[in-house]
Amino acid sequence: MAEQRFKLGRHLLATRPWNLFWMVEMGVDRLQHGFWRYSDPEHREYEPGNAYASAIHDYYVFVDRQIGQLLEGLDLQRTAVWVVSDHGAQRLDGTFCLNDWLVREGLLVMKTPITGRRRFELADVDWSRTKVWGDGGYTGQCFINRAGREPQGIVAPDDYEALRDELIARLEGLADHAGRPMCNRVFKPERLYDDITGFPPDLIVLFGDLRWRGTGSLGHVDVYSFGSEGGPDDANHALSGMYILSHPALPRGRRDGSLYDVAPTTLDLLGLKSPRGLRGRTLARGE
Repeated sequence: MAEQRFKLGRHLLATRPWNLFWMVEMGVDRLQHGFWRYSDPEHREYEPGNAYASAIHDYYVFVDRQIGQLLEGLDLQRTAVWVVSDHGAQRLDGTFCLNDWLVREGLLVMKTPITGRRRFELADVDWSRTKVWGDGGYTGQCFINRAGREPQGIVAPDDYEALRDELIARLEGLADHAGRPMCNRVFKPERLYDDITGFPPDLIVLFGDLRWRGTGSLGHVDVYSFGSEGGPDDANHALSGMYILSHPALPRGRRDGSLYDVAPTTLDLLGLKSPRGLRGRTLARGE
């Protein structure tokens, strides 16, 4: 798939007029999710001497070679080159079962007994006794059954912020399966984003600084789970990624950047002004 994508990229660069060319290679992400255990001695399922110990490294070498072939067709004196990751990667230690925890804490009540692992269904929630329910993914999300907002809300508006603060304290104070601090971080969406649209969660949870994932399913043996519900998955996202920006006229050296800097930098390189209110700064200057 990567070979085809880079072949198509070389074809488009050579046969189409362009000012900005952008492509995404997903293989490095997929390889990390599927093969992290084989190369990381700290992963719980690592086996020394396994046949796939160099799989991620070898794929990066392959992608680097493909990028080199892509650049051979460019005038690098006139063309700025970006390599950008939208996130980093790290080992996955396990899954935190958020709704099982909320049931245990008395904040979520289901209509039917939980006798085995199953999907969380809103229709099965006893809303008359439920204050909070959750969902999962790379992060966890907590939703509060707030009166006046939810159809059968029971948390009074005056108690809403106190409950959010209580949840933050309890989630950030959790220990992992071995009794070690999980180092969870919990955020209120309005503290992260300038504009809140749609139906955001009331809290966003980063379990173990993203070394743990969250799940909304119910009926696990414990609130800590070590099997994957969506197939093999050895890695999770990390907040710190990397970037390379190269052009003879650009300042040299290592500089910290942010994903927010990609758009203003690209616009600056194209000779365009950034729209008012755009977050980030240009990395194309020496400031």
